[in-house]
Amino acid sequence: MIRFENVGLRYGLGPEVLRDLSFRIDSHSFQFLTGPSGAGKTSLLRMLFLSLKPTRGLVSMFNHDAATLSKDGRATLRRRIGIVFQDFRLLDHLTTYENVALPLRVLGKDEDDYRAEVVELLHWVGLGERINALPPVLSGGEKQRAAIARAVIARPQLLLADEPTGNVDPSLGQRLLRLFVELNKSGTSVVIATHDIALMDEYDARRLVLHDGRLHVYD
Repeated sequence: MIRFENVGLRYGLGPEVLRDLSFRIDSHSFQFLTGPSGAGKTSLLRMLFLSLKPTRGLVSMFNHDAATLSKDGRATLRRRIGIVFQDFRLLDHLTTYENVALPLRVLGKDEDDYRAEVVELLHWVGLGERINALPPVLSGGEKQRAAIARAVIARPQLLLADEPTGNVDPSLGQRLLRLFVELNKSGTSVVIATHDIALMDEYDARRLVLHDGRLHVYD
């Protein structure tokens, strides 16, 4: 589904921060992305989301060469990807419910067909009492859970999550991981960036490890 070949990334005229990245992400796969702080995990997720272009190399997404995509073409492919950023990117003028339902509205779905599903998911992530709250009154952990719900509600082909359990307690973190696992079982490929070694050790999943600008893959 995704293929990187000899991909490199530099910012401005500086040295390459990522170099010679060659790997594949197959359909229905589950993997953790890890490495020390500053290793480039967020940059790699942004390239996977097509919001950051590599300096060199080939990036193939859903059988499309990312370098040849038009602006509209990139936007179309992004609709097949769910992403949880560390800054959440919720819209402050929309309620929690409206933020989570937004991907379905963009797809042209009828609210009568999805309202119950959105409400059920909000209860699952512990936001059942915050459905009508606006983001400015939510805690950091609540915003994170809303962002996760928004990322998974449309059952994307690819889910990218940047430290998705960083602001929640361990029991809720496990609950969120189970949500990702169930989404993966239904066909979504999952990439979770995390520093939490103990969390990764609980799952028999592939690891993509960034170190000194290079990627090491452990199946």
